[in-house]
Amino acid sequence: MRILFYDWDEFNGADCRDAMKKLGHEVETFRLNMKGYDLTPEMDEAIREKVLRTCSGEENEHNGSSCSSEKRYYDLLFSFDYFPNISEACQKYGMPYVSWVFDCPHHTLDSHTINNEVNRVYLFDRKLFMNMVKKGVKTVRYSPLGVNEKRLSELCRNLDAETDGNIVYEHDVCFLGSLYDNEYNFYDQVKYLPPYLKGYIDAVIKAQERIFGADLFTEASIISKEHIKELRDYIKFEDTGKYDIDYDSVMLEILRKKVTVNERHEILRQMGKRFDTVLYTGPGAKPIEGVCNLGVADYMTKMPRVFHRSKINLNITLRSILSGVPLRVLDVLAAGGFLITNYQEEIAEYFVDGEDLAIAYTPEDMIRLTQYYLEHEEERKHIAMNGQRKVMEMFSYTKLLPNILRI
Repeated sequence: MRILFYDWDEFNGADCRDAMKKLGHEVETFRLNMKGYDLTPEMDEAIREKVLRTCSGEENEHNGSSCSSEKRYYDLLFSFDYFPNISEACQKYGMPYVSWVFDCPHHTLDSHTINNEVNRVYLFDRKLFMNMVKKGVKTVRYSPLGVNEKRLSELCRNLDAETDGNIVYEHDVCFLGSLYDNEYNFYDQVKYLPPYLKGYIDAVIKAQERIFGADLFTEASIISKEHIKELRDYIKFEDTGKYDIDYDSVMLEILRKKVTVNERHEILRQMGKRFDTVLYTGPGAKPIEGVCNLGVADYMTKMPRVFHRSKINLNITLRSILSGVPLRVLDVLAAGGFLITNYQEEIAEYFVDGEDLAIAYTPEDMIRLTQYYLEHEEERKHIAMNGQRKVMEMFSYTKLLPNILRI
């Protein structure tokens, strides 16, 4: 199969392309000078030049055509995440467009282009997938995310070879991810909510922090349409009319992100009180007492080493992910790391608690499990080995891509 791969410097693109080539596909990458999601004449021409070629006899045979005129050369165009302008161009030129979405939320899914018949949009969150289907979207599919099993297996072997097969731990407790306590924490930037409304929303946020694996914001009895309307009266968005955005959903995502900010800070603060705890995150994060911030870890090189050589890795899921398995979970396990994660419906579906990883049902549970597994090294190592084996068997790109590339 011939695959045209849109490369926008996504961190997992190289891993996916490597797997595509291992499966025998021809892969060509291309880039676009993309500013916004409109299909500009320049973008249209750039995609047309890639998608269409004057085919030779052999190429015509590949495409099932006997014509010698300009024909579609590639079997599909692939991208991580969904780009409405790429879909629009693919629809225009009859090119199947396969999008694998790993960001959540991903507001471009609200675009009117989502139902273009060329689209095959794969979502890793089953609840999001089901919500899209309920809205009448016919082009979405479900697939969990993947890892490059060959690269990570080799990396783990090399790390173990450095120490004669024994893991040399660098950290006791580690969290790698964003704290979202920067300019993207929009809720804390709002200073003008009336006290009665802010008090109620703050109480819901506090309650949500106590509950893993369930989303209070989708419960109409808790956050009603009237609540959302009133929030939108006070929190204004610049609506240019150029994009299709569900601003009610944007409002809920602002609240979910605030929950994530609070619980990541509080869980790490409690960890820092009790254990040797480190954080790998981007610049600008607010300091947490007792937690050492070690900055950014490169996805391809540093991150797997961190996961492999931390006694306890934490997953505190971004609340916008309603049921899916976050990529962090797969990355930790594939690197041979031991993981304690909050409860998430699909995590509990794919992995066995206490055999492949450890699942916490409350913030206090996460602290308790950390204490236990720091004191039980052999059990921890055994679970990490099981988790790595399961990810390699079920979530490798070479296992998932055949279904995703079937058009």
